[in-house]
Amino acid sequence: MLELDSVPALDRPVLVAAFEGWNDAGEAASAVIAHLAESWGARQIAEIDPEDYYDFQVTRPRVERDGDGRKIVWPTTRIFVARLDSGRDVVLLHGIEPNMRWRGFCREITDYLARLGVRSAVLLGALLADAPHTRPVPVSGSGGGSTFGDDLSLEPSSYEGPTGILGVLQDRLEDGGVETVALWAQVPHYVSSPPNPKATLALLRRVEDLLDVPVPLGELPEQSRAWEDGVNELAEQDSEVAEYVRTLEEAKDATELPEATGESIAREFERYLRRRGMEPPV
Repeated sequence: MLELDSVPALDRPVLVAAFEGWNDAGEAASAVIAHLAESWGARQIAEIDPEDYYDFQVTRPRVERDGDGRKIVWPTTRIFVARLDSGRDVVLLHGIEPNMRWRGFCREITDYLARLGVRSAVLLGALLADAPHTRPVPVSGSGGGSTFGDDLSLEPSSYEGPTGILGVLQDRLEDGGVETVALWAQVPHYVSSPPNPKATLALLRRVEDLLDVPVPLGELPEQSRAWEDGVNELAEQDSEVAEYVRTLEEAKDATELPEATGESIAREFERYLRRRGMEPPV
């Protein structure tokens, strides 16, 4: 880990992390980190030396130009720190899934996070799923048996199968005693091209709930509505796609009981009020 800036003692730091690649359908998860870093004025403090972890013929460096001319930007994983108004610090990790030596990669990250004093972590991912774009984005969650995130009423994940670097990092963090919650947004597989602001917004709101702080949403709500309107227009032009979406909607609606939906709305409203310093009605 290359430390780029000296790091003062952090106040109750919590990690929020996402990786581009297999774990990031529609680039929904990595967009959350980019949004938070910009909104909170985060500063970069460290980055992984990519030489040992990336195959540059698979994950190629990029040529970019700035005021100083041409430069090479290498694929890697970077760590930032943001100080919230509440005084608490948030460590943001924006990575690219490595091509090799995953265990060493995760060990290097977790050792550095331990130096920063990180004891809780929110890991963000997005996967392709049979989810209709017209309904709220389902967000499933999994944790390491701690109470961290228990009040979010997440759809529990029952996934078994191949995993990405996010799953490996979660396992490594939990082995080190870090309380973790992994949040996965379900991105409609029939409209998987990035960006997906609706899925990004769904993850961002869950992060807001977990950290119990208001997060500036910026233009994301408007972008989410525009994205959904655009997909609606495309679906209307193809009768087969429109019929498929209706099938997904019926299947989704059939699994949601009205009373459960009402309870979830009430919980969302209470969390909204608490984040803004107001007590929910009795």
